[in-house]
Amino acid sequence: MQMQRMEKMEWHACQDEYEKLVFRMNTPRVVIDNGACPAATIVKVDSARKHGILLEAVQILTDLNLSIKKAYISSDGRWSMDVFHVTDQNGKKLTDESVISYMEQSLGTIHYTSTSDYTGLTALELTGTDRVGLLSEVFAVLADLQCDIVEAKVWTHNGRIASLIYVKDCNSGSPIEDSQQIDRIEARLRNVLKGDNDIRSAKTSVSLAVTHTERRLHQMMFADRDYEREPVLQLNGDSPVVTVQHWAERGYSVVNVECKDRTKLLFDVVCTLTDMEYVVFHATIDTTGNRASLEFCIRHMDGTPINSEAERQRVILCLQAAIERRASEGVRLELCTADRPGLLAEVTRTFRENGLNVTRAEISTTLGTAFNVFYVTDAVGNPADLKIIEAVRQRIGLSELRVKEVPLIYHRSPESEGEEAVGVAGAVLLSLGSLVRRNLYNLGLIRSCT
Repeated sequence: MQMQRMEKMEWHACQDEYEKLVFRMNTPRVVIDNGACPAATIVKVDSARKHGILLEAVQILTDLNLSIKKAYISSDGRWSMDVFHVTDQNGKKLTDESVISYMEQSLGTIHYTSTSDYTGLTALELTGTDRVGLLSEVFAVLADLQCDIVEAKVWTHNGRIASLIYVKDCNSGSPIEDSQQIDRIEARLRNVLKGDNDIRSAKTSVSLAVTHTERRLHQMMFADRDYEREPVLQLNGDSPVVTVQHWAERGYSVVNVECKDRTKLLFDVVCTLTDMEYVVFHATIDTTGNRASLEFCIRHMDGTPINSEAERQRVILCLQAAIERRASEGVRLELCTADRPGLLAEVTRTFRENGLNVTRAEISTTLGTAFNVFYVTDAVGNPADLKIIEAVRQRIGLSELRVKEVPLIYHRSPESEGEEAVGVAGAVLLSLGSLVRRNLYNLGLIRSCT
């Protein structure tokens, strides 16, 4: 009997050692080096190969609002080796030890952890046909239904809109779980999205699920097939160039992307490839000036390359759409003010009454302060008249609504427009307390804490 107990203890000990070995083998090895490159911080991640792990790593870096200037990806066999050259939003190497420590810990546990800033909130997912004033109607309905909007992101592309809005009950401050209230919210929002001409494609859903907002927005627009629709006028005139070729000797499909560089570009591309169930075996990312060049060697999850012209064209369209969805069309307006019920409904109603269309929005509340970013154009997608922008600022509050960025088109005729454009664009974001600014930076909603 004693012998059996000893054998059982030995077996459990061996099992524990085996589990520790498996954990060590599968836990990513992370090295962060500030000395190897004079212009960037080097982040190396070695791990057991797993579908989606590249996306998880890129997601962690981009959620910290870091710029990936170069990257080298390799995942042949059963091991992945990824190297990223990153900087902060000012183009400098990372010096904040708390950010470095957080990044090291997060990258080292991507197999095992899943956290979200949106626990305790109810998620509303909306897709439909974009139109002037739609966002105003959505926010008005939510205010009427006593929903407090805590966070939200809105994307538009090719005449479609996708929005992920996190809310809580205004009265209790708790997630909305009552089935009758959820039914009312869905029905009212669906009627708003349908309008007069979108009966079939308007969709709404309510959930308590934990999700990554921007990945989910890509999935929603992909499911809505925004990539198949007629493209609308792009103000920046700089569409991404995507090519797909076959590398017969290695059995890869090689995807090349040439476009303007911007924050979260690599995330958008890798997110789309991953959700289309392609595996990235090798990749090289390089940026020079404001241009980016990305190359990916991919296969299907079953190990086969892209095998038809129709599929090749679909990959091209989907990647172009993924890059364009985050394109910053229009004038960037930043609203910073004390949060209050109905604030978003009031602000977006003012936009609508002045013929401004919101093409992208990021909504955030921190410590009772609302920090909201809107990109606006005129009703048909052309540059908004700066006189109208100033009139809107007068109504909402010059100290609360600031113009942060204007499209380059405003600077093409300096004799007639330069003075006005510079006067408006020279406004800066209202100064926040250091704690609030740091929180906004960590959320990825402002470029720096300074």
